[in-house]
Amino acid sequence: MTSDLASCLWHQTCQENPAFPELTGEATADLVVIGGGYTGCSAALKAAEMGASVNLIEADEIGSGGSGRNVGLANAGLWLPPEDINAALGAETGSRLSELLAGAPDMVFALIEKHAIQCEPERGGTLHCAHAPSGLKDLQRRHAQLTAIGAPVELLSREDAIQRTGSDAVHGALFDPRAGTIQPLAYVRGLARAAATAGAQLPPHPPATVISREGSAWHVATPKGSLRAKHLIMATNAYAREISGYAAPQVIPVHYFQAATNPLPASLLKKILPGKEGCWDTALVMSSWRLDQAGRLVIGGMGALNHFGSALHRSWLPRKLAALYPELKDVKLHSHWHGRIAMTTEHLPKILDLQGGYACFGYSGRGIGPGTLFGAAMAEALLNGDSACLPVPPAKGHSLPFAGLRSAYYETGATLTHLVSDR
Repeated sequence: MTSDLASCLWHQTCQENPAFPELTGEATADLVVIGGGYTGCSAALKAAEMGASVNLIEADEIGSGGSGRNVGLANAGLWLPPEDINAALGAETGSRLSELLAGAPDMVFALIEKHAIQCEPERGGTLHCAHAPSGLKDLQRRHAQLTAIGAPVELLSREDAIQRTGSDAVHGALFDPRAGTIQPLAYVRGLARAAATAGAQLPPHPPATVISREGSAWHVATPKGSLRAKHLIMATNAYAREISGYAAPQVIPVHYFQAATNPLPASLLKKILPGKEGCWDTALVMSSWRLDQAGRLVIGGMGALNHFGSALHRSWLPRKLAALYPELKDVKLHSHWHGRIAMTTEHLPKILDLQGGYACFGYSGRGIGPGTLFGAAMAEALLNGDSACLPVPPAKGHSLPFAGLRSAYYETGATLTHLVSDR
């Protein structure tokens, strides 16, 4: 396990811990997947279920990247509302993507049930909460766009939102009953277990060191072996490592940190999120909160915990907790951790055509549903030789200038916000 994950709650409480044999020597497969997160494990599972031979290569442990650091909100759709998606992709492609992602939570929870994944699934929906009266205007816009395409979302008044969250710091909310919460690391490891049961090979932490194209086959070298495959899926997203022969697509890395309380007493759980919805807010520097199955409140916000200003993020957390729930002002937070989010300029996921393979990236914080969907779709498209099933058309190229500067902009904004505000 990567050392900075030792304090992550999800790694402390995960009930899915499958073991896999090591990759040594030479091997061949129909498909090689690089990256053991939601996208990669979903692709491996789909390919194995289709009867293909598949090897998944992960440089660390399954879920050691963003999938094991996630908030755990299994949402429908993307962060962008439907009309913004259509403006970026065109009405036909955008509408199809919104329709597919509307069903992503169904896909996630069906896989959990089918494979008996022990990941604390709760299908209580999610609440997108107005952090201020101005935030309600954004929710009204989203509500209008979502209901126009048939989404069963409900716009809650301030009074109803307070009752659902147990917090008078919210000014309304958009409730989506299609969504829910999961233990995010346990889910991805459960996908990996299911893929292995179906016949996929998932050797532990042999990083891919060299990738090359030799004729119609991909050649992937690791420190202890090598693999030849007809098809390739690159599913490293925000946690791409340097691999000779492959230039990972540029993304804007944005960080998100979290911490947890100890299990709350039953008396407080009757008031705080009694329906166990997962929550996030409309603030420009977003925050989130939810309960796990043991009754811990998990709270987080934008920012990284590995730089000189991270003390400001840590000091903001208890202030934010007290602002949401004054009765928790003396409750201690523990298990601080953070993860990286891959953003694109358009805030939309992309698939790159690698000519015999695909690279997928850019979920902008919505990894669970989209990652599950995109991974399975890429495996199906490659094995069937038909890209029509892909959620978005594959692109031939991708560029993102000044990605590092944009990342610094987000981190500086989050740090300054957490210095002066509890929102």
